[in-house]
Amino acid sequence: MVLQLILLAIGLVLLVKGADWLVDGASVLAKKNNVSDLAIGLTIVAFGTSAPELVVNVVAASGNYPDIVFGNVIGSNNFNLFVILGIAGLIVPLSVQSSTVWKEIPFSLLAAIILFFLANNYFLTQSEELSRYDAIILLVLFCAFLYYVATQLKSDPEAEVVAAKDYSTMKIWGLIIIGLAGLVGGGKLVVDNAVAMAQSLGVSEKIIGLTIVAAGTSLPELATSVVAAMKRNADIAIGNIVGSNIFNILLILGASGLIRPLAYTTSFNTDIYILCVGTIFLFMAMFIGKKHRLDRWQAFALLSSYLLYTGYLVGLEM
Repeated sequence: MVLQLILLAIGLVLLVKGADWLVDGASVLAKKNNVSDLAIGLTIVAFGTSAPELVVNVVAASGNYPDIVFGNVIGSNNFNLFVILGIAGLIVPLSVQSSTVWKEIPFSLLAAIILFFLANNYFLTQSEELSRYDAIILLVLFCAFLYYVATQLKSDPEAEVVAAKDYSTMKIWGLIIIGLAGLVGGGKLVVDNAVAMAQSLGVSEKIIGLTIVAAGTSLPELATSVVAAMKRNADIAIGNIVGSNIFNILLILGASGLIRPLAYTTSFNTDIYILCVGTIFLFMAMFIGKKHRLDRWQAFALLSSYLLYTGYLVGLEM
């Protein structure tokens, strides 16, 4: 048990550092080849923050662990929304741009609702599962979201995403290769040891996915949003979370569902309900108190709600 916990922690560190090294090397390589900041931001950096969740889900889907797949994404989204925004909002009240309030937050809610209907067999499949057809729908919506982000950034003349660094060619490729190796190795360690821990503790894969795996793969978002809040850059702090939640459902579950149809446990519906309620609360918070701002008391409400619900989930398993 102790060994499994240590290996899980090592896997999470490899995931986070692997994503960091990959983004670092790939960004410099792209800049050296005159790729625009916009293109780098939309591809390499966006992939980097979602890479831990993506790699874990690809490994879990390949090994036919659907509860890890859904638990990781839904759990990561709830962790992002309730914990990371809660912590960032406690550090400093977060002012939010109008486009985020009226477009990105509703789009993230729409993504969660679409996942609910697809997974619960309201459309194409004959049972509760995420089929390959469902996965294609999610990926098409992801492409639509990318197009929206591209048009938004093009209309923003101050959208500088990546600062170029002066690395040698050997260092660039070394970072890329080591980063990829870290992601693959870390993902395998996380999935294998999360499943082993669930079995040895008698805890369901769902709970492990919703808690330990979800929190671990959300570490890049946590670091980004907390640092942004400390620097009083609210756009990055909240935009990072809302964008990540959209990426997780549309890209990562879409990619996972293409690997194999994923059986869906309907008990995840409660977690999707909570995600939807939290997203609606975030939207409503933009009009309670100071307009388009997440105040500290609202951030505290998000964080405390998550802690209470997680305690309830763990209590059910005891």
